[in-house]
Amino acid sequence: MRILVTGGCGFIGSNFVLLALESGHTVANLDKLTYAGVPFSLREIETSENYSFFSGDVADYKTVKELLGDFRPEAILHLAAESHVDRSIDAPGEFIRTNVTGTFQLLEAAKNFFETLSPTEKDRFRFVHVSTDEVFGSLGSKGQFTENTAYSPRSPYSASKAASDHLARAYFHTYGLPVIVTNCSNNYGPRQFPEKLIPLVIRRALEGLPIPVYGDGLNVRDWLYVEDHCRALHDVIEKGLPGETYAIGGNSEKTTIDIVYAICDILDELQPLSKGTGYRDQIQFVQDRPGHDRRYAIDPTKIRTLLGWRPRETFESGIRKTVCWYIDNGEWIEKALGGGYQMERLGLGLADRGTRS
Repeated sequence: MRILVTGGCGFIGSNFVLLALESGHTVANLDKLTYAGVPFSLREIETSENYSFFSGDVADYKTVKELLGDFRPEAILHLAAESHVDRSIDAPGEFIRTNVTGTFQLLEAAKNFFETLSPTEKDRFRFVHVSTDEVFGSLGSKGQFTENTAYSPRSPYSASKAASDHLARAYFHTYGLPVIVTNCSNNYGPRQFPEKLIPLVIRRALEGLPIPVYGDGLNVRDWLYVEDHCRALHDVIEKGLPGETYAIGGNSEKTTIDIVYAICDILDELQPLSKGTGYRDQIQFVQDRPGHDRRYAIDPTKIRTLLGWRPRETFESGIRKTVCWYIDNGEWIEKALGGGYQMERLGLGLADRGTRS
């Protein structure tokens, strides 16, 4: 297939582009290259005849329209988004522009492109809108999110993704655009920007810096290895039904502190400190994030039953692969941090939103 990926230089995007090319697809990557876009992630396929990169903003209708007309994709995988909850607390306007307005402009361009296709091409075409389990709000100690869970976003980030989900579904019901929505749990793995929990902990631990843990460290997330998520998205493109929603989770619920302990223990084994000390000694509990949801968990029964997808990695195998990847890829980390992020604390709501929104 010919697949247009938005945000293909980001974390999930770069991993999906590599998987798609390995699977024999032709890929166009549209990326604005914000701070979290790392072109170095795709250096190994830059010269591939089946890959092309386009610098552009999904919120720029003219750019998207021209790309669709030139590339003529059979599927669009919409991953471009501002995605870090902490940053959304400090600068919500950026999230509204990219996640809401950007999705709207992309849907408009896709709708108009779709109308030019032949009946056969329309039957094959898919628009996959990738979203998050955070749109569902916070769970109690029991239960899981499903495709039918009511939305209850609690942060500017999750609210912006909820809005984009509703827009995507509206374009299916109103215009017949063959949209599929996915909601995934927390991804981890190679090529994740170091502001996120797991790469941040690895980096700070190796540099001998304090490892911050929000609140009491008992917030629970369902963790999904990024390559497993990418395989799920590939299955959705090839076998998913328009108008459907698929919840994608790893069946790996872990507290934040358990994640940090696991990373420290692996580092103790692979790169031990001096005798009598361990990486757990660097852990510091810090002020919690405002509005921090207590627990997320996804029930992936639908995608498992209907599309045959299952995660290949357990959390134990995935986290070990992840730690090893960051140890072995220091050059990637330096390239990623070239945009100015120095692993500082974000998300306390102290930024001047009047100048950043």
